[in-house]
Amino acid sequence: MLTMDFRERQSVKHLAESLGVPHPEIGQVQVNGREGALNTITQDGDQVEVYPIPNGCPVEPRFVLDGHLGRLAAYLRMLGFDCLYQNDFDDDQLAEIVQREGRILLSRDRRLLMRKAVVHGYCLRSLDSTEQLSEVIQRFDLIERIVPFHRCLRCNHPLEPVAKEAVIDRLEPLTKLYFDEFQICPACQQIYWKGSHYDRMQVVIKRMLEEKTGE
Repeated sequence: MLTMDFRERQSVKHLAESLGVPHPEIGQVQVNGREGALNTITQDGDQVEVYPIPNGCPVEPRFVLDGHLGRLAAYLRMLGFDCLYQNDFDDDQLAEIVQREGRILLSRDRRLLMRKAVVHGYCLRSLDSTEQLSEVIQRFDLIERIVPFHRCLRCNHPLEPVAKEAVIDRLEPLTKLYFDEFQICPACQQIYWKGSHYDRMQVVIKRMLEEKTGE
């Protein structure tokens, strides 16, 4: 139990965030043993219990990532998830996108996640992009929603199948020799095939499936 001193009228949200807990990570709230809410105004002597939000995705899993998470954005796109990412998004732009499009914000910046505009978000704990991917998949229970190699890693647009003959003049000699199935991004014209990156991501997916079934 933690005792807090405060002045004036303070909500549960304000008190929790003063301890470094962003409101999108808060689930059930109880005040004096009764159901409360983030906007409940606390009184002197109140006993407040705050629980972590349970894993799951309450909205369509569409993400926006802050400027330090480029590799995570590529991994999530590789698994088929809609991810907005630019390395020059500032905090105001990220908050505006979240509010306008109802996206889930992924960030390591707790202060950004505390903005009122952010309804759904997650504060990544790890600095390693592969571990971050596992965090997001687990937190939002996404393992059953994975559709690998369905989205452009560069611009986030859904991919379309393309005949080898239609792109053969753009392929390297070894790619022409060893691969026959291709996809193309209709937005930026990037071409994709199941090369070494495909094998690496299959290993990651297999590991996450094993972790889930081992729970």
